[in-house]
Amino acid sequence: MGIDSSGRIIDYLRISLTDRCNLRCVYCMPPQGVSFKAREEILSFEEIERFAAIAVAEGINKIRLTGGEPLVRTGVVDHVRRLREITGLESIALTTNGILLPKFASDLRKAGLSRVNISIDSLDPETYKRMTRGGEVAVALAGIDAAFDAGFSPVKLNAVVVRSLEQDLLGFARMTIERALHVRFIEYMPIGDDAEEGEPGTADECGFHWTRADHVSAEEILATLTDTAEKAGYGALEPVARDAAPGGWGPARYYRLPESEGTIGVISPLSHHFCGECNRLRLTADGKLRGCLFSDDEIDVRFALRGGTDEDVRDLVRSALSFKPESHGSRIGTARRMSQIGG
Repeated sequence: MGIDSSGRIIDYLRISLTDRCNLRCVYCMPPQGVSFKAREEILSFEEIERFAAIAVAEGINKIRLTGGEPLVRTGVVDHVRRLREITGLESIALTTNGILLPKFASDLRKAGLSRVNISIDSLDPETYKRMTRGGEVAVALAGIDAAFDAGFSPVKLNAVVVRSLEQDLLGFARMTIERALHVRFIEYMPIGDDAEEGEPGTADECGFHWTRADHVSAEEILATLTDTAEKAGYGALEPVARDAAPGGWGPARYYRLPESEGTIGVISPLSHHFCGECNRLRLTADGKLRGCLFSDDEIDVRFALRGGTDEDVRDLVRSALSFKPESHGSRIGTARRMSQIGG
C-alpha cells in the first residue's frame, strides 16, 4: 500500500499519454499555442507500461489516461489492453474531449477500459467553438452517445465553470434527467499564464483571456443551479449520499434533480480544496512525476526508465510519496499549461 508523508493512501495514478490535442481550449493552451515535446521526449507505451506495473506494485490500483487528448495517440487501444494485464490493477479510466469516441469507444470497452469522462464546457455551438478555437459541440456530444452505446457505466461529463462566459448550467443538468449521465461542474483553476490578477474575461485575439477573477466558487455554482432549476419547475436539488454517488475516484459532491436518472456533481479544488483526501500522483507525457497539480515540483522518471533498473524506478515512486505536499495552500499557477500536465 502506498502511503505518503501525510498518511494518505495513494492508490490513483493519472498518466498523460501526449501533450497534443485536436482542440485548443482557451484555458488549456495560450493563443500562440505551446511547444510540443519532440517524439523522443515522450514516454513510449512500453515505458509507461513498465512504470505502471512498478507503481501498481507500490499500491496504485487505479489509472486514468489523460492528455492533451489521449485518443490522438496512435495505438491507445492496444495500450489499454496491455495495461489491463497488470496484476493488481483494478480499473482504467479515460478523460477525453469526446471527439474521437465514436471511432474508438467500442474497441476501448472491449480492450478493458472501465469508464470515461468527457469534457464539454458549453452546449452552445458558438460558445463551444470559441472556447475550443474551432470545435463542433455536436461532434463532442456524439461522443457521449458512443460511450453509452459501447456499454460504459458510469459516463461522466465535466464542465469547467467560468465567470466571463454565459454557460447554460440548467441545460447540462437537464441532460441527467432521462439517462444515467453524471455531470460535474468544476471550478475554473487558473494554470500557467492564466494565474494572474485582472478583470474577468479580458479579451485576447481569440476572444478570451481568463484570470483569477473568472473563478466561480462551488457555492455560487450551486446557488445559480438551484435557482434556475426551481424557476424552471424541476424542483430543488437533492443531496446524494456518498455511498449512492456514481462510482469513481474523485472528490465531487453530488446532487440530483427529482426523479432524474443521473446526478450533478460539483468539484471545488480552490474554494474547498480536497488536499486532505488527495489520493493521486500524476505522470506527464515526458516522464515527470508530480505529487500536486498546482506544484512545479517534479521527479524525472524518464531517465530511470531508459537507463535504470526497476528498483531505481521504484525508489523514485517512493520519493514522490515522501515529497507529496500536504496541501496546495491555495497556491495556483505553474510553469506548465494544463495540456502539458494532463490535469
